[in-house]
Amino acid sequence: MIIAKDAVVIIDYAIKDTEGTLLEDSDDGPMSFIQGTGVLVPGLEQALEGKKAGDRLQATLTPEEAFGTRDEELVLEVGLDDFQDPEEVVVGLNFQAEINNEIRFCTVESITGDTVLIDANHPFADKTLSFDITVKDVREATPEELDHGHVHGEHGHHH
Repeated sequence: MIIAKDAVVIIDYAIKDTEGTLLEDSDDGPMSFIQGTGVLVPGLEQALEGKKAGDRLQATLTPEEAFGTRDEELVLEVGLDDFQDPEEVVVGLNFQAEINNEIRFCTVESITGDTVLIDANHPFADKTLSFDITVKDVREATPEELDHGHVHGEHGHHH
């Protein structure tokens, strides 16, 4: 089966910056997703379209094709009491939050009194990135997976 919209795809990956420094990889286990649901950055989804299990590919993506460009409006001040566990908030803490109806990766930049400066830009924003991908498996998504919007089973989410 080839990778097309609504296919379950399982990949191993490595992401490097333009200097060749490894930023992230799938050493903890392969990544699974449903093609076309926006889980992957747009340029990578497009590069995977039409591939099959066993295929390997390399793709270099601009910031616009990958994690976007930095937006200074996504650097925000929030109250320490906005956090579920304020005592665990430290500079460098990474977390996800809903901002403008979108789930964003956030980093605590500084804490001054009860005010926390967070950066909701993705850590890879503004970076041209190289992706090394190995397609491990491709299969049809089940109706339940399509309904839930994520993969179930060995390499996916369990309810």
